[in-house]
Order: sequence, then C-alpha cells, then structure tokens
Amino acid sequence: MAEADPFKPVEAERSASERRRATRNKRLRLAAMLVVPALIVGGVLFWWFGSPGEVSTDNAYVKQDIVSIAGEVNGLVVAVNVRENQPVKAGDVLFRIDPASYEVAIRQADAQIASAQARVTALQADVGANAADVAGARDDLALAEAQYAREKALLDRGFNTRARMDEAQHAVAAARDRLASIGAEVEKAQAQLATGAQVPGLNPQVAAAQALRAKASVDLARTVVRAPVSGRVTQVSRLQIGQMVFTGVPMLSIVREGGARVEANFKETDLARMRPGQPAEVKLDAYPGLKLKGHVDSIGAGTGSEFSVLPAQNATGNWVKVTQRVPVRIAIDSASGDRPLIAGLSANVTVHVGSK
Repeated sequence: MAEADPFKPVEAERSASERRRATRNKRLRLAAMLVVPALIVGGVLFWWFGSPGEVSTDNAYVKQDIVSIAGEVNGLVVAVNVRENQPVKAGDVLFRIDPASYEVAIRQADAQIASAQARVTALQADVGANAADVAGARDDLALAEAQYAREKALLDRGFNTRARMDEAQHAVAAARDRLASIGAEVEKAQAQLATGAQVPGLNPQVAAAQALRAKASVDLARTVVRAPVSGRVTQVSRLQIGQMVFTGVPMLSIVREGGARVEANFKETDLARMRPGQPAEVKLDAYPGLKLKGHVDSIGAGTGSEFSVLPAQNATGNWVKVTQRVPVRIAIDSASGDRPLIAGLSANVTVHVGSK
C-alpha cells in the first residue's frame, strides 16, 4: 500500500485560502468601483442641488455718510464750539464767523431803503406840483388864444397891425409849448412811481433796496454755522480761531449717525446668482467675534475701474484680461452693540445666493 503524501492537505488548504482571498479582493475592488463613483456623484449632486450656494469676499469696507461743512460766507473764525469726535445734533452751533461786515451791510441796506422811500415821496410831491402847473399852463393858453382872437378881430376891421398879430400868435405857441413840457414832466414822474407786475404796489427802487437788505440778513445769519445733520464731528483740526473761511471750502466733517453699510467688491464671476434682498453675513476684522446679519441692498452700476480717475484702456496689443470687481452695497440689519461701526473698517462678507 502506497504511503500517503503528508504535504497534499497543506497545499490544498493553502490553495483554498488563496482562492478565498482572491475572491474577497475581487469583491472589494468591485465594491470600490461601484461605491466610490456613487459617492462622488452623490456628493456632486448634493452640492449642486441641495447645498445653499455662497459667495464671499474680504475686499469689503464699512461705509457711512460723511457731510463736509463749509462756510456759506467769507470771514474770520471768531469761535469754535466743537472738538474732535464730539457728537452733535442737527442745529447745534459748530463755529461762528465775524459778523461785523454783514451788520454794516444791513445798515447800508436800511439807508438805501430810506433813500428810495424819500425819492418816492419827492416824486409824488413833484407830481402834485406839476398837476398845479398844468392847470396854470392851460389857463395861460386859454388867455393867449383869447388875446389872439381879439387881435385878429381888430385886424379884420383895420384897427390893428401885423406886428401885434405876430406877438399874439407867438404867445399862443409859447403857452402850448409850456403846457406840453409840464405834461411830459408829469408823465415822467408818474412813470418813475409806477410799479411792475413782479412787485405790485411797491416801487421798484424800494423793492431792490429791500432785496439787498434781505440778502444782508441771510448773510448775517450764515455767520453762525450749524450742524445740518446729527452725527460725530471729525477733522476739526482744520478749524482754528482767526482762520479765514472762504465760501465752499470744507472746514470740518460730520459722520452721520446711523446708516452704516458695507461696500463689498465682488468678482464679476460671483454676480450670476446674486440678487438684491439675499441674506448676507458680515464679519469685521476689528471685532473678530462679531457677526452681523445683513442683506444685499443693491448691485453697482459699474465696475470699480470704470469709475476710477484713470480708467483702464484695453485697446492695446498686450491686453491681458483681468477679473473686474463690482461694488455691492450690503445693508446691515443687526445691531453691533457697544462696538461702533467706524467708517473704513475692513470686513469679510458672505452672501447666501441660494441653491445652485
């Protein structure tokens, strides 16, 4: 009887183990080939259809309305009533300009009004006097004409000379000329007393003098410069007592209270799904733990380069396409607590644009 081979069971067991391992590896590879693509496709589908889209930028800054305050009249500063970063209310006095020259202008205007009124009175007196002269001139003309008629009647009967007739005729002509001259003076005085449709019932010279006084009064009131809005005063260092104020030259500024917003400069490629009203989240570099809620208020009408002092000129042979930035205004809906929203602070803005 042949002796059994002791290695055959071991080899058979090893062969079965390798086949099981190979089968298992094949199954694992098959599972990987099916599961991994499925996970990738599922993740893409979830990201595309299920997850909310977001666009963000760190090119964003806090903006506030800043009102530049300039004098409306020229003059020297005689008083400064505010200091740097002082809060003010609308109507508070900021500074005063020397009113002396404008007070003199009011007195001059008053004198012009009085002079115009006196001239009107004199013209009215002239009209009355000339009216009396007109009556006297008419009587003189009537007397001269009657004398001429008598002289002519005598001449017709042969009891008069031609010389006396010439004198009578000259007297009639002189009386008519005097009556016409006095009538012209009356019409001239009445024309000077006439009023126009713009200021009925008021002499134009008196109206002009009153207008000068009104302007002088306005200029005097403008020597007291008041805050047009409520806010915080800044750049007061430019304003000193004794400094000359010129019309239209800013002397200080007021950062208006409230109305803080963020101007975020997004890439043009981020605007496809961005719409006004979409929610946004604002983080400020100055306050790391602060998150403010907001929304897209409006999207700019032009890129930043379009409104720059020197817009880019791309009509050159070495033109390189650059992604443009568009300013997007973000309105802030939540309060910042005791942390002030200082104009110019850097911010990071994330806009939730919804499903992709």
